[in-house]
Amino acid sequence: MLVVATQVTEVRVALTREELADVQIREEEKQRVFGIIPNFFVTYDHNAVPLTAKQKFRLAWKSSSDPVTFLGVGVLAGVDQAGDRWSGYGQGAQGYAKRYGASYADVFSGTYIGGAILPSLLRQDPRYFYKGTGGKRSRLLYAIGSSFICKGDNGRWQPNYSNVGGNLAAGAISNLYYPARDRRGASLVFSTALTRLAETTMANIFQEFFVPRWTPNRSTRATSQP
Repeated sequence: MLVVATQVTEVRVALTREELADVQIREEEKQRVFGIIPNFFVTYDHNAVPLTAKQKFRLAWKSSSDPVTFLGVGVLAGVDQAGDRWSGYGQGAQGYAKRYGASYADVFSGTYIGGAILPSLLRQDPRYFYKGTGGKRSRLLYAIGSSFICKGDNGRWQPNYSNVGGNLAAGAISNLYYPARDRRGASLVFSTALTRLAETTMANIFQEFFVPRWTPNRSTRATSQP
């Protein structure tokens, strides 16, 4: 009697790192606070894979071109006009249009430089990695530190040159379009950068303690690398 050995073939299908990152981005693009305000630059997946340069630019474009972003810029421009901030722009419709353009330029340059250009060049992840565990003090320190420390594309934590450098660069660019009387050279650059770093830190604290409960469509599905 002949015994014929059987051959078993096992086929495993797995997504590539880029494909997996694309899946995660699509989920992040659905995240909106109160179902309205975009909340794309945060991941609730501790094992989120690194983004490619193309994907980092995609997130920046998605955020800066969202209708809610344009609406928020409009509100900010209105507040600035009511308080006569950047008085060199004047009042009326023309003054409002100039303030709107300047405010949007701030958002656009800050988002693209700090969220796409520098992260691509320096191989850093521009997203906030939600901690969600540990004591309140450790989570608070983590949120504050995330303005200055980020996860690199190699999975290691490192100085957040992208965020700090992006804020400095955006402040320098603002000298090109702010009213001449309000341009203060290096003083404007550093004051603007410090203001934005403070805003980022406050945003991180809100991300860590409050935003998750206000984001009903946030992704909580953990994914793993192939």
